Amino acid sequence: MKKEITGVLLVVVFVLASVLAAGCGEGKTGPEAGIGKELTGSITVAGSTSVQPFTEVLAEEFMAQNPGSKINVQGGGSSQGIEAARSGAADLGVSSRELKPEEKELQEFKIARDAIAVVVHPSNRVDNLTLVQVRDIFLGQITNWKQVGGQETEITLMSREAGSGTRDGFETLVLNQQPLSDRALIANSTGTVKTMVAGDKNAIGYISMASLDDTVKVLAVDGVRPTVETVKADQYKISRPFLYVSTDEPVGLTRAFIDFVLSDAGQRILEDEGAVGVK
Repeated sequence: MKKEITGVLLVVVFVLASVLAAGCGEGKTGPEAGIGKELTGSITVAGSTSVQPFTEVLAEEFMAQNPGSKINVQGGGSSQGIEAARSGAADLGVSSRELKPEEKELQEFKIARDAIAVVVHPSNRVDNLTLVQVRDIFLGQITNWKQVGGQETEITLMSREAGSGTRDGFETLVLNQQPLSDRALIANSTGTVKTMVAGDKNAIGYISMASLDDTVKVLAVDGVRPTVETVKADQYKISRPFLYVSTDEPVGLTRAFIDFVLSDAGQRILEDEGAVGVK
């Protein structure tokens, strides 16, 4: 009889321990919540072409950890991404600029920071410009490289299209919202601007710091080059946020993906790809 009672007590203790353990697991919150759980379904993340390559790498890793999930990543520009989130065409909009006052009703999640790098052809002997000189070049008030220490040749301007977060950030931080020169050639992505500058010895443009490579030459602005260190220290003056936005508080797969991006693992991916983490 004593042995039977002891056996019953052991069963009761085991059941209680299992219940407590399950309760602790369900209460997990914070950036790691949802990661590694069995997640299914699909979401669409759309917007800034500057942020798109980062989101694609993050989505690939997230889906590898959660095989039942699908993250559809699309470009289109920051304004289009914000509108896609508003209309429900995307679960998350992506912006590479600060939200405007009329957009502040959206939920925003700052996932990283970036610099807007001013770039020229590698053969250009100009190495540094003041912020005022950059402004005057893109306003069309400086039109020849000789005016800023270069060769006597006309400057070719390269810019992003209207609605681009990179252009919006550049116009806010550099042009003080003054109109871009009508001499500028317009490209619809960071990659296109880079290709155009790399192919024209007289060109100048602006691109995401994360897209820099040896096909173009990055200029110092007021003596400071865009790097992770100078952006973190607020020394480089032309920097902006990378944002995910949604109309409501994210839930389910959308929430899990944001949590992954803001986790230590997600932030390491962003920094490995050239962005500046927010942690």
